[in-house]
Amino acid sequence: MRALLLALFSTLRCTLQSRAVLHLEILALRHQIGILRRSTPHPKLKPSDRIFWVLLSRMWSGWRTALAVVKPQTVIRWHRRGFRLYWRRKSRARWKPGRPGLTPEVRDLIRQMSAANPLWGAPRIHGELLKLGIDVSQTTVARYMVRSRKPPSQTWRTFLDNHVPQLASLDFFIVPTATFRLLYVLVILSHDRRRVVHFNVTSHPTAEWTYQQIVQAFPWDSAPRFLIRDRDACYGRQLRNQLKCLGIEEVLTAAHSPWQNSFIERLIGSIRRECLDYIVIFGEEHLRHVLRSYFSYYHASRTHLSLDKDAPQPRPIQPPSSGHIVAVPQVGGLHHRYERRIA
Repeated sequence: MRALLLALFSTLRCTLQSRAVLHLEILALRHQIGILRRSTPHPKLKPSDRIFWVLLSRMWSGWRTALAVVKPQTVIRWHRRGFRLYWRRKSRARWKPGRPGLTPEVRDLIRQMSAANPLWGAPRIHGELLKLGIDVSQTTVARYMVRSRKPPSQTWRTFLDNHVPQLASLDFFIVPTATFRLLYVLVILSHDRRRVVHFNVTSHPTAEWTYQQIVQAFPWDSAPRFLIRDRDACYGRQLRNQLKCLGIEEVLTAAHSPWQNSFIERLIGSIRRECLDYIVIFGEEHLRHVLRSYFSYYHASRTHLSLDKDAPQPRPIQPPSSGHIVAVPQVGGLHHRYERRIA
């Protein structure tokens, strides 16, 4: 800028001098410029020098004849570059495009949930965040989860697509104990809200014992219309006759086709993957206590994809104004329930 002021001052001084003195001074200046060009082939120019020549080219048509330091194409390139910078600044977006950013508190909460519950996937964590009043997409949850070395669990095929309120299913599964005994667990599942209406443990399952469990599961007029089961020989003909007396129609699956009773098979798989695979069972009472604890978590806290990421017992959505987020351990700390509580 200082050089620009000096040039303007020199121009003003030249206008006040005589014509002969002005020509002599121009000749002297051109001679000195020639000497400088021989000594410095590529002189360094400042931004103020470039601005001066750009402005001069806009006001004086004969500026090319007086230019000796650089080429005229260089001045034109400077002008076009300034034109691009001007309009780039004018057309710059005034807001950041894309989705709104995620707060560090929510990112830390997602990582904390995935680290404390290694058996949970993005849908389960997303369901918990919805119950806490945090509106975030499932893909964002998957992006900020803590990656574990364990491969993802396999998916389960289902053949029932619609919700059937009057449909229930039952099945047995085996649990080994610490003393290598085999315990049989009977689970009766209602398809209404994926509720476990009854379960019990025995070491010797019989038809009489199974029928008694069904009576305890469906007292009075609460029996379902249809009951899905496999072709296990432990049920017996006597059980069939007694089910007819209760008004329950049996639906038998094909041999070696567990996918036809997909809901109860999925439940048994969840019980194993989320509970029994991490606990050593010592006896019948211990197994009942563990299953009772898991089913309490299963009904009141665990979110389900088939229930729009709600629990079998509906959980209300807690807005952020309800308080701070706290973790409530369940199933002996194997799982957690997240709630908002006022400190």
